[in-house]
Amino acid sequence: MKSYKKVLIILILICIFIYVCNITLLPDNIILIQGETLDIHTIYGLTVSEITEKGEILQTSSNLNKNKIDKVGKIDLSLNLFNSLKVKDMTVNVIPKTTVIPMGKAIGMKLYTEGILVVGMSEIEGKKPYETSDIQEGDRIIEIDNEKIENTDDLINTVNASNGERLQIKYVRKENTKTTSITPVKTKENEYKIGLWVRDAAAGVGTMTFYEPSTGMFAALGHGITDIDTYDLIEIANGELVTTNILSIIKGEKGKPGEIQGTIDNGVNIGKIYKNTSFGVYGNIYNKTRLNISKENEMEVALRNEIQLGKAEILCELEDGKTEKYEIEIQKLFKNNNEDNKSMVIKITDQRLIDKTGGIIQGMSGAPIIQNGKFCGAVTHVLVNDPTSGYGVFADIMIKQMKEVE
Repeated sequence: MKSYKKVLIILILICIFIYVCNITLLPDNIILIQGETLDIHTIYGLTVSEITEKGEILQTSSNLNKNKIDKVGKIDLSLNLFNSLKVKDMTVNVIPKTTVIPMGKAIGMKLYTEGILVVGMSEIEGKKPYETSDIQEGDRIIEIDNEKIENTDDLINTVNASNGERLQIKYVRKENTKTTSITPVKTKENEYKIGLWVRDAAAGVGTMTFYEPSTGMFAALGHGITDIDTYDLIEIANGELVTTNILSIIKGEKGKPGEIQGTIDNGVNIGKIYKNTSFGVYGNIYNKTRLNISKENEMEVALRNEIQLGKAEILCELEDGKTEKYEIEIQKLFKNNNEDNKSMVIKITDQRLIDKTGGIIQGMSGAPIIQNGKFCGAVTHVLVNDPTSGYGVFADIMIKQMKEVE
């Protein structure tokens, strides 16, 4: 009987723990596009109320949650347990509907990290000066001896000027700032080194997804740029959008993704990048003439409940200055997915594109998806075992990422 009671108590505690976790996992801030439904996943006993600055309740969950929100602006919510005990505050920012110009243009990107990124380690004269420092690949060094480190030259000069004296290092790991110290080792060339391989920039070629005329903002890729060594999303200080020249197309095949090969060596700067996220790269355009932007191609952004299974098209550039539309089919929709950039499964059905590329290839990420005259999303991934199939991210997610207030 006693063991039965213990089991019952444990089960009750587990239920309470799960209940509390479900509440704490609810976001503090939500961004909606005008006309979207407020869809807060409440659990038993939890109600949603809109409150004024004075704390007055305006609406309850019966006529607020699960309904379309047409009023643009900020909505303050209170989540209450059984209409009496407040458990969480939440802010909903409703942004106005917008129109964009889908681009599909091959573009180059240069990203500069905030601080310098550690990408490896090596012995110096048989010693490992970093061994007790706890610094790991993927960490970003931002200061040495209270001096900002903005690029690799800063690091080299600071370490060489140390004359072998111990250095105090401030670094960032997954948004947590830490401090440590390393004593440089003198090499046979009379230089001082700390045994860390670092990088302060990254570059690549992808596809610009859209341009928003009302703000001059752009979006590209539909996924983030990760470091080639650490595979982590690159934390950037800033970046540049540059023109690119397409050199060749490597056709994809089963088990071997293809690639758009391009160069940005002689590229012209046309914009600034300010954000690198899991849902794309974002910034502002200041040189529109290089992009051949046409107001005639401006269209509405589709909300995800407007996207349907069936025929659609993508827009992409495979030859310099020649952007074309290709037919695809949207085969699956994951309308409740806000966690990653795999919102829909798409399949290339246009034989012209299959003949050119074999399907979806690297560098095509960001190609805009259009259905019924509306911008629906962007290509993000290819299925390695079937290059004609892949994933796309919803348009509303990209718009929200672009508009998100830091």
